[in-house]
Order: sequence, then structure tokens, then C-alpha cells
Amino acid sequence: DVQLQASGGGLVQPGGSTRLSCAASGVILDDYSVGWFRQAPGKEREGVGCVTYGDRTIYFDDSVKGRFTISRVNHENTVTLQMTSLTPDDTAVYSCAAKKFGQCTYFSDYPHTGQGTLVTVSS
Repeated sequence: DVQLQASGGGLVQPGGSTRLSCAASGVILDDYSVGWFRQAPGKEREGVGCVTYGDRTIYFDDSVKGRFTISRVNHENTVTLQMTSLTPDDTAVYSCAAKKFGQCTYFSDYPHTGQGTLVTVSS
């Protein structure tokens, strides 16, 4: 049974940085593509970035490209999302999801999604 848990959220000042972690249990996360999602207040959930199983291709939505980084920390069975130059528009509940097959950018077909963590960007 795949279980995922995002952590590391909190209050961040505009222009600041923070790092989120997606921890997995029940599976080896390096065997899966992992996507990061966010849902801002009053908005739909959106995929912001992902890393593909196998070829390690990393993708970011234009809204975060150049500011966010995804890394695998295999000895901890986690995938991290490093976020920099944060703005209030980045305020959202961030969650991670995993899938075994298919392009990581197909954000609508992740069968395994974990609990999210709230990131609030405010002064």
C-alpha cells in the first residue's frame, strides 16, 4: 500500500525560501514518478512540477520554473521540493503524488496522493 506524506510547510516571508519533503512508505519512491501539486484558496488543484521514473526528466509549470527545484533523496525514500523567491501567489496546500507508469506531466492520473502541507507566503 502506497502512503505519501508531504511536510515542511509553514509561514514564509515574500522573497523567502522553503523546502518541502514527500516521504513514502510501502514502496521505494525511486521506482515511481512523483508529482507535486498545490491548491490555493478558492482555486483548483494544479500540478506544479514532477520527476519521471527512469529517465529522471523533471518538469515545472511556467509559474514556478526557475524558482522551484525537485530532488530525489533516495536514502530517505523522499522527494523534495525546494521553493525560492516565494510570493503570496504561491500560498497553497502542497501535496505530492506518485505513479508507476506514464509521463509525470499527466497530472490527472496519479493513483497515489498524500496528505498536503500548507505554505503561507505573507509578511
